[in-house]
Formats: sequence, structure tokens, C-alpha cells
Amino acid sequence: MADFDQLITEYIPQLRRYARALVGDVHTADDLVQDCLERAWSKQHLYDASQAIRPWLFTILHNIYANAARQYHRTPPLVPLNQDDDTIDAQQESNLSLRDLERALALLSQEHREVLLLIGLEQLSYKETAEVLNIPLGTVMSRLTRAREKLKDLMTSQPAAHIRRVK
Repeated sequence: MADFDQLITEYIPQLRRYARALVGDVHTADDLVQDCLERAWSKQHLYDASQAIRPWLFTILHNIYANAARQYHRTPPLVPLNQDDDTIDAQQESNLSLRDLERALALLSQEHREVLLLIGLEQLSYKETAEVLNIPLGTVMSRLTRAREKLKDLMTSQPAAHIRRVK
């Protein structure tokens, strides 16, 4: 029991990072990870100790997310009250790049975003990603290729200028 708790605890930061990238909100991501950990702990009898626990945990997290995806996307994001958009800090360009990346990721389809995040962010292998998402290995590879192309297009395209007529 203590070994299982220690195994799960080791992967909490990775689960939080993936959940945050999926839902785009820290609080919702924490709720998703909490649900994942609760389910993993209550279903630990189903875990095969001869297999790696990381893909098993990501599978649980993905399944919970997929079951509640509509709810996450319908709920408006929480905005901190002390947020000041006019503040300019020393890392503004870096922050803008990260904001652009986050927006581009949000524009990807759910299937492309999941594959890209599991492989690119979480460093899962293609095989592990296929197991987590319960899809064939070839589908993982094609989705990853399409996701990378779409993300590149979104990041390099310049937004069209909007000209307003003032009278």
C-alpha cells in the first residue's frame, strides 16, 4: 500500500502538467488530477505491477477528461482578480510567445492536442501514447504529424489586420 502511494505521488507533477495543458485552467486541472488519483487509489487492485504505472495513470486521467470534456469546455475559465493586463514585465516577449503557444494549442482538435501533449510534453513513447488513448500506433503517428503541422501553421501565421473606420 505504501509503495503504491509512493509510486502515484512521484507522478503528480507530470499529471498536473498534462491536465493543465488539456483544460487550460489550473483549478480545473487540479480537480482532474485529484479525480485521477482518487480513482487510481480506489482501483489499485486492477493495476498490474509488472507494467509501468505512468501510462496507467495517464490512461485514467485521459479517460476522466474524455468523459467530462464537454463540461470542461463549457465552463468559463477562472480569472484571478488581481490580474493586470497593462503590466509590462522584463519577460514580456517570452510571456507573449507562451500565450501564443497556449492559444495555438487550444485551437487544435482534442485528438491532436492529446497526442502532441503526451509525446511532446510528457515524453511518452508512441506505444505508451497509443495505450493511454486506446488507439492504434499508426493513428498516433499520423495524428502527431498532423498536430505538429497545424501547430507550426498556427504559430507562424500572422493574424489579419483589422482596420476600423472611424467617423
